[in-house]
Amino acid sequence: MRIAFLTAGGIAPCLSASIAALIEKYNDLAPEAELVGYLNGYRGLLLGKKIQFPDSVKNNFPILYDFGGSPIGNSRVKLTNIEDCVKKGYVKEGEDPLEVAAKQLTKDKVNILHTIGGDDTNTMAAQLSFYLEKNGYDLTVVGLPKTVDNDVFPVSQTLGAWTAAEQGSIFFENIVNENTTSTRQLIIHEVMGRHCGWLTAKTASDYREKLKNREFLPELLIDKEKWDIDAVYIPEQDFNFQDEVKRLKELMDKKDNVNIFLSEGAGQETIIREIEEKGEEVPRDAFGHVRLDEINPGQWFAKQFASELKAEKTLVQKSGYFARSAKANHKDLDLIKKSAFYGSEQALNGKSGLAGLDEDQDNQLRLIEFERIKGGKPFDVSLNWYQSMLNEIIQK
Repeated sequence: MRIAFLTAGGIAPCLSASIAALIEKYNDLAPEAELVGYLNGYRGLLLGKKIQFPDSVKNNFPILYDFGGSPIGNSRVKLTNIEDCVKKGYVKEGEDPLEVAAKQLTKDKVNILHTIGGDDTNTMAAQLSFYLEKNGYDLTVVGLPKTVDNDVFPVSQTLGAWTAAEQGSIFFENIVNENTTSTRQLIIHEVMGRHCGWLTAKTASDYREKLKNREFLPELLIDKEKWDIDAVYIPEQDFNFQDEVKRLKELMDKKDNVNIFLSEGAGQETIIREIEEKGEEVPRDAFGHVRLDEINPGQWFAKQFASELKAEKTLVQKSGYFARSAKANHKDLDLIKKSAFYGSEQALNGKSGLAGLDEDQDNQLRLIEFERIKGGKPFDVSLNWYQSMLNEIIQK
């Protein structure tokens, strides 16, 4: 038996740990199985580039729990985007990437394929699974839901998201100390989140929980109000700019600084419209997603607020790469192991799907049907913990 692994999309604090958990379980359930990893996601699958896991890896899998990133590499490749696959040299003109991938899996005699990624990775896994079934290829495909955005339907909690929020809060614990370097300082903490504000909201919540356990010295400049968050902006909630300017200016006058948590997707449509009105091209990836790191939402918001608040210094800091590259924390590691162990068992039973917590089935861990997987799930802004945090911030 040959079992293959593939990690794709952006990295998250779960990829290395997921590979470790899968190895751990297969060591128990199928110790004689040959384990291989396709290098750099679907790119490696299309090009037939893979690495066989030697016994030293199978025996020393716990080391992977201590690392972030992916031990077999990532890439963003859309199997149904034929033009992009041809352009990048992954397939030849006239070839269907799905067919190329299916034939490669057959050539490599793979019995089980584990795809570890977000909605794009697993919707591609779904397309591949459907293609294989339609064309008579006997292969089981089991995915694991990875994304720091926690925005995959119908998964209630994606792998790595808890860790990313925790790491983002740690990142801001250091950045916020910059408020001591200038008077009237505006600090914007830009958090990942293309369409979903969950990560921004959870990072803000985790950070404010840390504040509760810290001692301050208001007799000097170490006042809790200067370290607290003054605004949270996410894609799911609109706000009146002038009202916010008035509120934040009062805070700036009062405590000499303003701290904003901003989801990178907040205000995205306005920024895109400005770019297009200038006749410029909006940068996008193979999936058609806007390259948010290139259009720079944080800088755009900084420009809008800085002059209105009469900020003397403005600092925009992004925690995305810091947070997403961390190793999984204990809470995530528990969910990763449960999901990977369950997925391994289902795969050996010949069942395909996504091993995740199904919010439509009382958040039970089950094999979710691939056809139900899609991205773009919004954050539920009505949640009590979020509304409570917002009220505390606004009523300061």
